[in-house]
Amino acid sequence: MKALIEKLVSVPSPSGYESGIRDVIKETIKPFVDQVEVDALGNLIARKGKQAANGKRIMLAAHMDEIGVMVTHVDEQGYARFTNLGAVFPRNTAGGRVRFLNGASGVIGMEPHTSAYSVPALAKMFIDLGVDSAKDCPVQIGDVAVFERKFEETNNRLVAKAIDNRAGVAVLIETLRQLKNGPNEIVAVFTVQEEVGARGAQTAAYGVDPDLGIVIDVTVAADTPKNTLTQVKLGGGPAVHIKDIGSIATPEVSAWITKNAKQAKIPTQVSILTGGYTDARSIQPSRGGVPTGGISIPCRYVHTPSEMVDLDDLHASVKLLTAMLSKTVIL
Repeated sequence: MKALIEKLVSVPSPSGYESGIRDVIKETIKPFVDQVEVDALGNLIARKGKQAANGKRIMLAAHMDEIGVMVTHVDEQGYARFTNLGAVFPRNTAGGRVRFLNGASGVIGMEPHTSAYSVPALAKMFIDLGVDSAKDCPVQIGDVAVFERKFEETNNRLVAKAIDNRAGVAVLIETLRQLKNGPNEIVAVFTVQEEVGARGAQTAAYGVDPDLGIVIDVTVAADTPKNTLTQVKLGGGPAVHIKDIGSIATPEVSAWITKNAKQAKIPTQVSILTGGYTDARSIQPSRGGVPTGGISIPCRYVHTPSEMVDLDDLHASVKLLTAMLSKTVIL
């Protein structure tokens, strides 16, 4: 799992530009799925198993895009102004490094600021590419970049950029690897453009037309000093995701997940996001409606270049998914 995540986070693929990570995932999963396709929006859709009379078509969704930036202007000195791709927060941005898809790298700077204790808006920031003129600037308007930070392992924790949601991608890949054919048709969708509105999940859910949807994503871990946002903690097991600002999980699906976890003796937590959303917001209202739930991986420092997850939570998430998906679904 560690090697897989290190491989996944190293591929720069911001929202709308997921081809790089899609190619890596596609080659990785080919040996243990029955069919792989890419839809018109760029979602990678893998199918495994056939639906028996007592089975369901289950859509598993893990978004493969990451937050990033796009150049909007290059001035005479070669400094690049930019806009965000996804929820890029100014406080996590100043002084950071970015890597463009064309290989160019830069440092995010800011205009002179009167206070050393506050952060200006993104509009007051720029990317310094180490040049002195526009003609020497290696990027142009429309070029995109992701944040750059070295992958690290500390004790049993993994730290990197794009853990949101390459951790979920890794869990889904490993689930497909371990899962034996059962009564259900499994449709694993590695979605695009989640960070900018869960757009990929919307088209994928319409095309797949599932009986049941399960979203695999990260959730905010608040086990840091004086943080009372949630009770989710690293190492506490996968979190049953029941609410965010885009959806409320189907209670019967959440209960089914929890029941399977208890039967498999897997500790779980409860995820409620008061900010942010998952692909559930697009899957649940698709067509005539899809019963939808989520399994979320606790993550500290979400949407920073140093997101942190616990290896035990990742392995437990795979164990829970394989236990659930290998038998008849009873809601």
